[in-house]
Amino acid sequence: MTDHPLDQPLDHLLVESGGAESGPACERFVGDAVRLLQDGHRVVLFLVENGVTAAVPGASPRVATFLRDGGELWVDTFSAAQRALPAEDLLPGSRLADMDEVADRLLEPRLRAVWH
Repeated sequence: MTDHPLDQPLDHLLVESGGAESGPACERFVGDAVRLLQDGHRVVLFLVENGVTAAVPGASPRVATFLRDGGELWVDTFSAAQRALPAEDLLPGSRLADMDEVADRLLEPRLRAVWH
């Protein structure tokens, strides 16, 4: 007997556009990403627009937890540049990514995406 395909862990792409200064919703959303990791899913958290500020050390405790727990943190290259945030000012383990990479991920068959 084989496992049902929906019983297998999925890949998730969570997109945060608000950032820590937008209030507690960002931290709750990142908390969802942490829980998905803890449940065995592969998770990419993509920070875009004002969300990129959550990748600054000390700005979001849950983003640091997300990285520590094995999540992939992508920071939008354009949004970071617009906010004068070079890669060296971001959390260790995060990486700059372009929308082309996000678009490619969205085409993967077992990916679930949520934009916040």
